[in-house]
Amino acid sequence: MDLIIGAGVTGLTFANFTRNPYLILEADDHTGGLCNTIRQDGFVWDYSGHFFHFQHPQVAEFMSRRINAEELALVRKHTQIRYRDRYVDFPFQKNIHQLEQQEFIDCLCDLFECGEIPVTSFKSMLYARFGRSIAEKFLIPYNEKLYATDLDRLDEDAMGRFFPFADKEEIIRNFRHRDDGSYNGTFLYPRGGAIQYVKALERDIAADAISLNERVEEIDLPAHQLKTDRRTIRYDHLVSTIPFVRLLDLCRLPYVREALSWNKVLVFNLGFDRPSTDRANHWIYYPEKKYCFYRVGFYSNIIPSDRMSLYVETGFSQDAEVHVEKVFASVMADLEKAGVVTDQQLVSSHHVLMDPAYVHVSQRGMAEVTLQKGLLAAQEVYSIGRYGSWCYSSIEDNMLEAIALADQLTAGS
Repeated sequence: MDLIIGAGVTGLTFANFTRNPYLILEADDHTGGLCNTIRQDGFVWDYSGHFFHFQHPQVAEFMSRRINAEELALVRKHTQIRYRDRYVDFPFQKNIHQLEQQEFIDCLCDLFECGEIPVTSFKSMLYARFGRSIAEKFLIPYNEKLYATDLDRLDEDAMGRFFPFADKEEIIRNFRHRDDGSYNGTFLYPRGGAIQYVKALERDIAADAISLNERVEEIDLPAHQLKTDRRTIRYDHLVSTIPFVRLLDLCRLPYVREALSWNKVLVFNLGFDRPSTDRANHWIYYPEKKYCFYRVGFYSNIIPSDRMSLYVETGFSQDAEVHVEKVFASVMADLEKAGVVTDQQLVSSHHVLMDPAYVHVSQRGMAEVTLQKGLLAAQEVYSIGRYGSWCYSSIEDNMLEAIALADQLTAGS
């Protein structure tokens, strides 16, 4: 039997593609994990912004058979950066010509004069690729708020293809012929929230194949069995989608803890009585420290509404004590300071703390993950997904990883 820990997108995808008998264990009282939707006071919010970019034919075809196209909004992304009380189009490095003249000159000169800088971390990569001005005006302060850590701790390729790289020629061309294309230039969003994708993945899974409110307490690797708060279960293959560090703790495996770090993100979903004055942006980036949040997203600009609906993201280190009420007060004050909230009145709110939210991808961490995943695989335990593989990945990436593992384990049975 394939025993699956976690009924999020990755675990549900694996269940859809394995041809072995399986059981899914989920500690929460619902499926979906962090891909979940809250309906409250007429507002539809996710735990955070979940936007899908189906580019792989197998995934696109699989999902298209399970979701009615009429339920999906195809959105062409429009995002900006709030920088020194003005707006600059995202990505910053391709739109420096929108800055004040002297700042534009500084960015352009530094871009061409950055010289040979040894690249040993994410921060040094930013200096080497874009020069001091671009790095220090946006790329470093924004990512420090996002990851809640010193960027020298991250690998130079910590964000992989998700980082909007641009060479000097692309940046210059963008001055005259705008091209801010990226991996998520367009995205699909269900009118009923991200939970619609989860429901689509659940469609062909029998109700008795998912056990909710069942928490894993211990894993006995040699015995191929797992203990929950209800029972002991034997497995042939164990597929885990929970955070990698938690899996290692459950297996009582020693590992280098300081190599595997992460941040927390506190998300506020906010509903107001009136529409937004900004009807164009899908989300806005805030690099400056005078704002406590690093990003604000507008659900009401994705699915048009006559009431402003926001998600607001704030980042914290993994060891930080998060005081929700204090942060909420700062968020509301800073939304007014930024001009997002003007005369609108808050009528509904919700919050969720994601822990972990973004893992810190480093050379040391990747080496530790590779080592430990090898040891686990030798015992027929497989850790997959964004948190299971301890990486920066998309929902589609996680689905593809789950499909590949299902094919592998089915072929070996």
